[in-house]
Amino acid sequence: MSNPWLVMIFIGLLTFATRVSFIVILDRWKTPTIIRRALRFVPVSVLTAIFVPEVLMPTGTIDVSMSNARLIAGLIAMLVAWKTKNIVWTIVVGMGVLLLTQWYL
Repeated sequence: MSNPWLVMIFIGLLTFATRVSFIVILDRWKTPTIIRRALRFVPVSVLTAIFVPEVLMPTGTIDVSMSNARLIAGLIAMLVAWKTKNIVWTIVVGMGVLLLTQWYL
């Protein structure tokens, strides 16, 4: 398969087949309750796996000191999220604190 067009068409068909297979299979299959309950935690788990290393390990090693601007901003953003339950305020305050602490430190 040295022709790039054949490779792109083959990969496109393969991608389409894998996505359609899930639609066809899941249309007929009733998901067990335990799996549905477990799948509710997937977004939280994925987001945690993304942001915890960024907050606790900005330089590649664990840094829980007060010189870690991301940790300070993250803690304050968590406090704002807990108090206000407003995602916009959480993002604005978290980013503002991050910028200020990076500038200050």
